[in-house]
Amino acid sequence: MTKTRRDFTPEFKREAVALLESSGRPLMQIATELGISPSMLRNWRAVVNGGPPRSRAGSSLAKASSAPLASPADQAAEIARLRRELDRTRMERDVLKKAIGIFAEMPK
Repeated sequence: MTKTRRDFTPEFKREAVALLESSGRPLMQIATELGISPSMLRNWRAVVNGGPPRSRAGSSLAKASSAPLASPADQAAEIARLRRELDRTRMERDVLKKAIGIFAEMPK
């Protein structure tokens, strides 16, 4: 049985590195949650922070990060998408909070 090689988009790589840097959680934990090896995430972080990639895995990330800025229309569309995603995430959080409250009130 052979493993197939997975390709990740430059956007996924940048978001993974952003999650790593903003969450304050260990690299190992983030990599496990994303289903990638810690070395991949370490290489992506090096590329995003301006270091040379240690392997071919980070090369597409370096090319994408040097791309020209998106047009204002693209930026507005991205902002709208992120706002919708944030609204959905907040709604999911609120549902989970209510569920916790319900389960906390249940007798054991």
